[in-house]
Amino acid sequence: MKLHSKLAGAMALSLGIAVLAGGCGNNSGIQLSTEKTNVVASFYPLYDFASKIGGDRIHAVSAVPAGVEPHDWEPKTRDISQILKADVFAYQGAGLEGWVDDLLKSRKDKNSLITVEASAGLDLIEAEDHGEEGHEDEHKDDHEGEEGHDHDHGDFDPHAWLSPMNAKKMAEAVKNGLAEADPANKAEYEANFAKLSTSFDELDRKYRDTLSKLPKKDIVVSHKAFAYLCRDYGLNQVAIMGLTPDSEPTAQDMKNINNFIKEHQVKYIFFEELVSDKLAKTLANDLKIETLVLNPLEGLTDAQLKAGEDYFSTMEKNLQNLVKALQ
Repeated sequence: MKLHSKLAGAMALSLGIAVLAGGCGNNSGIQLSTEKTNVVASFYPLYDFASKIGGDRIHAVSAVPAGVEPHDWEPKTRDISQILKADVFAYQGAGLEGWVDDLLKSRKDKNSLITVEASAGLDLIEAEDHGEEGHEDEHKDDHEGEEGHDHDHGDFDPHAWLSPMNAKKMAEAVKNGLAEADPANKAEYEANFAKLSTSFDELDRKYRDTLSKLPKKDIVVSHKAFAYLCRDYGLNQVAIMGLTPDSEPTAQDMKNINNFIKEHQVKYIFFEELVSDKLAKTLANDLKIETLVLNPLEGLTDAQLKAGEDYFSTMEKNLQNLVKALQ
């Protein structure tokens, strides 16, 4: 699915090139430090992991601004320049960031920037057609010729961070990158990662113990982002939209989802906060059921960051809403 370039342009114009820095939004773009190890993460989860592992030793920023869906974001010239000047650049890979290949090819000194592809080595899930059978083919032609990068995720689903065990491996990759860039503080990074690793283990155990006891296993979601979570904990997702949340379902998709909800007595439709909830709420209203948030953690809003939310608190809230829906 290709990026809707007009939508992306409008969002970029209205939101500017704000960036997460020091745990909150910053509307002055990617700012690097002259005193600390600079770590640029492509999007929020990697920023959060880097911040927890690096602590005061690093200056971490997220390329994608607070409140912006990463599928809709591409770097401007100055963003690229700043990323290439950093000490470490951590990105997800697996097709999430359509702009990364061009950025890495533009490096003049390939030894000056340590790159961390966080999804490398993970047991990735192969991407399926967006939505129900035939959905992707029907809309493919609609997006041919649009400007910007192709945001079709390709062969794999990139949303691996929604599995706490995958997230732990991703954080370890970030830790290794920090240790390579700043070997003098390797022991501190190792110690911080050890604490973080324990938190991932506890989160995984809580998800496993809680969800295994619930009678229902089917979730209906607006964005097909939860395959890894479902694989880990024995759930089944039915998605209104595909791997990119700007993909649109066909009339047949909507009919199939409608029938699924009725047949399986689904009581809630999950939506996310960084994209429009109109379709999910319209479907819920038609079926006289309710909606709940299931956050794919592709980014947090400024308000969430200022309130101290992070990967773990958001995953805890996701679990609470899953419990409510699967009773």
